Amino acid sequence: MKKIIRPDRAAAPVGPYNHAVRTGNLLFCSGQIPIDPATGQMVSGDIKAQTERVLENAKLILESEGLSFAHVVKSTVFMINLADFSAMNEVYSRYFSSDFPARSTVQVAALPRGAAVEIEIVASYD
Repeated sequence: MKKIIRPDRAAAPVGPYNHAVRTGNLLFCSGQIPIDPATGQMVSGDIKAQTERVLENAKLILESEGLSFAHVVKSTVFMINLADFSAMNEVYSRYFSSDFPARSTVQVAALPRGAAVEIEIVASYD
């Protein structure tokens, strides 16, 4: 059985998908791009500003389910330029400070709305 997660405070999805889906004790969050939920617009700025907005968007989803980044067991980071890897990691490490989740990071040709970074996560309710 699955439960659809669509937090009111989160930015509207940019396609036919939900913010997250819960099945059993796992929460599968769709990839987040740097959209400001207040305006529905992409944030301006460098990879650090975009990564922060992405992780704040993920935080909204987690908190809507009573979870935090400590519950994240896997993340996947999609970047258009791996030369920004260190700068992205600098921001990422402020959100995941210990017992880091498993992670993959890949460079892609493009992301929705011209984003420089997208991050998807899987969290456990345990």
